[in-house]
Order: sequence, then structure tokens, then C-alpha cells
Amino acid sequence: MLKWIKKFFIITVAIVIMSISVNMFLGPHNIAAGGLTGLSIIFERMLGIDRSIIILIGNALVLLCAFIFLGKEIFFNTVIGAALLPLIIGLVPHITFVEDPMLSMIVGSVLFGIAVSILYSNKASSGGTAIPPLIFKKHFGLNTSVGLFVTDGIVVLLTLFVFSTESFFYAVISIFITSATMHYIESGIHKKKLVYIVSEKDELITNDILHEVGRGVTIVPVVGAYKKTAMQMLMVTLNTRDYRQLLTIVNKHDKEAFMITDTVSDVHGRGFTYEPGSV
Repeated sequence: MLKWIKKFFIITVAIVIMSISVNMFLGPHNIAAGGLTGLSIIFERMLGIDRSIIILIGNALVLLCAFIFLGKEIFFNTVIGAALLPLIIGLVPHITFVEDPMLSMIVGSVLFGIAVSILYSNKASSGGTAIPPLIFKKHFGLNTSVGLFVTDGIVVLLTLFVFSTESFFYAVISIFITSATMHYIESGIHKKKLVYIVSEKDELITNDILHEVGRGVTIVPVVGAYKKTAMQMLMVTLNTRDYRQLLTIVNKHDKEAFMITDTVSDVHGRGFTYEPGSV
């Protein structure tokens, strides 16, 4: 019960953020940046029907697709979001929070990307065209940010026939910003540094990393190709904020140490996703 209450709260927060994005930033400037919310902005102008009603009808249709292709868990999570979106989007005021269209588009797109990422991370969605990217990811392995870009692109094309060319290009840029925001949240927010160190002072460097940085070190036996000399290579994974401290340690003991540094998207395991004594 507590798990479902927490999930319901998170989904509700995401839907509120999405509704603010649409009603206060994108909608007032006729920026139909894809999705069912974008379609609702378009059809609201064409038919004079409130966007919350259009979203309600559209979500009723996509729920069937969610049940068939994504399974019961995502279906029930989608039911929550699909029911909340037309309700909350009908309650959030339709106001122009930012007068400048470009700034409003940027803020609205970032907020929209954050909202969708929160929903996806909880195996939920707001319904609408957020469902196809989940289907593409499950059955074809396509990244959700790419899937959202494709489905939203179709909707954006419709803006050429309803709004101005300016609104069309705003919508196109909005999709890029939303996708970039989602991609950063999905893969960039947890980036770590992976460092390989070859040095004759490997024992001293290892000791300082263990005690000063507080990170584990993996020792890998290696052989230099030129002199055929056996050496020890240190492999260290650490947070970006600790990287400068690692450089200081290495330079202190061996200024000629050979180092290779790479950036990795995510790290799982002890010290990162699991802390000893936390369970």
C-alpha cells in the first residue's frame, strides 16, 4: 500500500509539472510540441473544444494499446496518469507565465522533459503519444527519447496547417530540448569517471585512493608491449567531484604516471547504487 501511495504521489507531481508546462508555457504561444498535449492545443484551436476533453478522449484510446503491448503493470500505471492529466490540465490556469515566446518555449520544454522522464522511470506515462515510445523500447530496444522524438515529429507537422511557420519551428526546437532533457536525466545525471593508472608508485597511489578518496581500486596485471615489462594497472571508478582529488594524488607520487580517463553513463554496485549497512 505504501509503495502504491508513493508511486501515485510521484505520478501526480509529474502530471502537475506537465500541465504547468502546457498551460503556462507552451499553449499560450501556440507551441504544439508533439504528443497528445500538442494535439489538444491544435484541435482546441481548430474545433473550439477544451484541450482537457480532447486529452480524455485520446487517452481512452491509447489505454487499449498499453494493455495489449505493455502488460498490466504499465497499463494500470498509465490509467493513473491518463486519468490525472485531463483532470489536472483542466485545473491548472491557462495563463501566459512568460511573455517572450523563445524563453517560454525553452522553460516549457525542459519542464515537459522532466515530467516525462519521471513518469518513464516509474514505468508510467500520461497516456497519449507517450505510449508508443514505451512500446518501441520494449519490442525494438529503441531509446524512449528517440521514440518520443519520432512520434512527436508527426504531430508537429500538423502545426504548419493550423498555426504560423514560426510556431512550427518553435515546436521543432521544443522537441529537441525535451529529448535532450530526457536523455540527460536518463543517462547523464549519474555519469562517473573511470580511470586507468599505470605507475611504478602504484602501491602508494592505491593506498591514498583507498583512504583519502574512499573508493575501491582494482589491480589488473598488464604487460608493456615494447619492453615486455610486467606492471600493475589500477582501475578506479569514482564520482566526477572526486576526480580532481585523484589527479592530485597521482601527481603527488608520480608526475609521469600514465592515465586514461573515460566517462561512463552509469555504475551499479557497492559504493554507488548500494551502500554497505544501508539495508
